[in-house]
Amino acid sequence: MPKFLRARPAQDDGEARKIRRLAAVRHAPADWSERARIVALSWDGLAVPAIAAETGCHQNTVRRWLHRFNAAGLDGLGDRPGAGRRRRITEAERSAIIALARAVPPGRLDRDGAGELSAEREDGPAQWTLDTLAEAARAAGIVVGRSQVRRILLAEKVRWRRTRSWATSTDPEFAPKGPRSWSSTQPRRPARR
Repeated sequence: MPKFLRARPAQDDGEARKIRRLAAVRHAPADWSERARIVALSWDGLAVPAIAAETGCHQNTVRRWLHRFNAAGLDGLGDRPGAGRRRRITEAERSAIIALARAVPPGRLDRDGAGELSAEREDGPAQWTLDTLAEAARAAGIVVGRSQVRRILLAEKVRWRRTRSWATSTDPEFAPKGPRSWSSTQPRRPARR
């Protein structure tokens, strides 16, 4: 014979008032409101199949929330923390990787005050790639792989590659392209039929 499941009686008037108010309010989070409504309908004497029909959810869902309310009270109606896999990298480490990607690579050549080209570290990368960013993060003490660096930068919409313009150059001996040659060529005429 199946056991008749009901929500336990309220421990005090405050708990009953909170459940009833949460079940009736429309501006609360929907999951909390639905779960409080399940408890309130159980207090009103409805059985699990009737509550499931009234709320539009499965009977097993009604049973789960009644069991959780009976065990933990009002706090049992919330979602349990820790669902899903925990992050291996802290927010501080993510921020450090993003700051690293936005920084100038240590091997990039820049002109100093005398006009000489020099780099911060000659053996460092001249531009950031995912591999060099992962190596620099590991050197800073962050255990991270190349693919994880990519996911972090894509999620934060950070560009790790410098866009290059092929039309201009900082080289003083660079000669820009001349005018287009299309004015000197004859346009093609369509074939006559």
